[in-house]
Amino acid sequence: MRVITGEKKGRRLAAPMGLSTRPTSEMTKEAVFSAIQFEIEGANFCDLFAGSGQMGIEALSRGARRAYFAENSSEALSCIRANVKSLELEDKSEIYSGDVFTFIKTTSAVFDIVFLDPPYNSQLIEELLKLMGNRVSPKGVILCETEKREETPLKAGSFEKVKEYKYGKAKISAYRRGDI
Repeated sequence: MRVITGEKKGRRLAAPMGLSTRPTSEMTKEAVFSAIQFEIEGANFCDLFAGSGQMGIEALSRGARRAYFAENSSEALSCIRANVKSLELEDKSEIYSGDVFTFIKTTSAVFDIVFLDPPYNSQLIEELLKLMGNRVSPKGVILCETEKREETPLKAGSFEKVKEYKYGKAKISAYRRGDI
């Protein structure tokens, strides 16, 4: 894995060993960031189920103000910390060790962009979207990665699905507030 574009372009990233984490493919990562390219500069980016932290790091490389990483795997957390340190991004990063649900319920941060990548077929998207209401800025976006055939809700909480993209085995569902 590597950073695709921006200040840290080309830098390699460590990834957790084994099958407990599934890194977002480079093709999917490139497509996600192309879709939100005009929203990244100065944004608060939240990487949930962060794995190696590659999505939050990519956002920082492209000009995000701050990245929040939430992960409960100790091996993945070690990778995130190592990647953030090696790229000298500690001052722009907050790493949360623990359950994603607890992080959402306890953080006071408000995010402009959320990348939500739970284990495939875990059926967690709807419940997480409902929790995100006051954690996402009014014009914010939540991008959910799932397995291509996994169903995602049309609406959950104050968010509505506005777009869906398919890349290889992955699907990205984009959600925005339906009340704006």
